[in-house]
Amino acid sequence: MYFATLDRTFKRRMGDVLAFFDRLYGSNSPTEAINGRLETLRGIALGFRNLDNCITRSLLHTGGFRQTILNHL
Repeated sequence: MYFATLDRTFKRRMGDVLAFFDRLYGSNSPTEAINGRLETLRGIALGFRNLDNCITRSLLHTGGFRQTILNHL
C-alpha cells in the first residue's frame, strides 16, 4: 500500500524531481525559507478578527512599512 502511494506520487511529480537534477547544486532552501516566514506570519495573525489589522501586523513584522517610516523622519 505504501509503495503504491509512493509510486503514484513520483509519477505525478516526475517533472519536479527531474528538474532538481537539471540544476547544478539545486536546493529548495529558498522555498523553505519563504515557507518559514509565512508560517511565522500565520502564527502572528492568529487572534486577529479584522483583516486590515492582520495585514498591518504582518507588514510591521516583515518591514513592509520601513520605507514609509523613513519618509516621515
